[in-house]
Amino acid sequence: MSNLFTRAVVLKSYSPPIWRIHWLSFIALLTASFATAVMAQPQVSSESLSLENALQLAEHRSQALLAQDAAAQASQELAIEAGQLPDPMLELSVNNLPVNGPMAYSLTEDFMTSRNIGISQTYTREAKRHARANVFELKADKAQITKKLTLTEIRQNTALAWFDGYYQQQMVELLTREQQEASLQVEAAEAIYRAGTGPQSDIFLAKTTVAEIQDRIHQAQARLENAKTTLSRWVGDINNISLDAAPDITQSPLDTQHLYHQVSEHPDIAVMRAEEAVAMAEAKVARQEKQSDWTWSVMYGERSSGFSDMISIGVSVPLQWNQESRQDRVVAAKLAQADQVRAEREEMTREHIAETARWLDTWKSNLVRLSDYETALIPLASQRTNAALAEYRGGKGELQTVFDARKMEIATRLEKLRIEMETAALWATLEYLILPDSTVIPSSRTMEFK
Repeated sequence: MSNLFTRAVVLKSYSPPIWRIHWLSFIALLTASFATAVMAQPQVSSESLSLENALQLAEHRSQALLAQDAAAQASQELAIEAGQLPDPMLELSVNNLPVNGPMAYSLTEDFMTSRNIGISQTYTREAKRHARANVFELKADKAQITKKLTLTEIRQNTALAWFDGYYQQQMVELLTREQQEASLQVEAAEAIYRAGTGPQSDIFLAKTTVAEIQDRIHQAQARLENAKTTLSRWVGDINNISLDAAPDITQSPLDTQHLYHQVSEHPDIAVMRAEEAVAMAEAKVARQEKQSDWTWSVMYGERSSGFSDMISIGVSVPLQWNQESRQDRVVAAKLAQADQVRAEREEMTREHIAETARWLDTWKSNLVRLSDYETALIPLASQRTNAALAEYRGGKGELQTVFDARKMEIATRLEKLRIEMETAALWATLEYLILPDSTVIPSSRTMEFK
């Protein structure tokens, strides 16, 4: 540094006051150059929220998971009820009650009047009751699978909100550092102008650059607040909480060669399979309904004194005299519903495979682009800025050229952050598309972030 200082004095032959002013300008611009090297380094916060912690908070705070628990419990309760016989019927009646003459409305004077008490029971075959109960058991299974689907959606949405907030936070920090560097250039331009070796227009140029960066900071801060608001919807209040370092987004559990098998395990597809199973179970119930339930009854009748009491025994059977137009139509309708769900499931599987393949292709392409930014585009933009600074220090360049190079460099870095944010969103979608087999679905308890 001292040799560079000596060469500047010899080549320019500055008088001490002017030299000190140019040296101040040189230090400011050199500081800006050094600061560029640490632009991408995240700030460490004493209190931060990692992605994994955010996912845990979102899962334990979710009421949608509790709703699926309640739906499963409701179906399980109905399955127990469906497996039981219908309630017996208690019957009370009066037969042959006279309504005119001297014995009108008398319960005891006419020998034909009887007071009856009886009970009847409809006997539903065990196979039919089992089939009915099986429908609700399968609906309970569907509710549990829907809970897994809900969990994947919670994880995806939480991860997307977290990454959005994380990269908006990075953009604010990047622009803030750039504004600080531009402010130093304002001071340098003012010092040079007071020394009479630089135009006043450079001062206004530098101040304009600072104002433009400040405007971009306001925009980035607004986007950051929106991102935090979205994240708060999933994890609760995160005021004064920064986001921890991002996880590795260069690896994915999915691959193109095994995509059909992997996507077939998607909870969305599993829900469709459960719906198909329910439809087939309902078709089985409809077949069972083709065999009528018999109702048996017994009744005891008491008559007036001098006449014997009586017992009546009866059975009633529905006459399914037109099964072809009634019961068979119900069976056909249930089977058609099962075919509908099966076809929709196959179509959904194809759509998921195509969509996931597109996500994988874009994610891989973005990783290549990010590598290009790291190895070529950002280093070249930084070298251009350094070259412009060197020319300006040597009196061969203009401040406008320095600012243009600086703007290009910051635009390149922001574009890299944008691509990285897009890549992270794709990674989150792929990472939480399918639940691992070892995943434990959260219980109904809640947890708050502290």
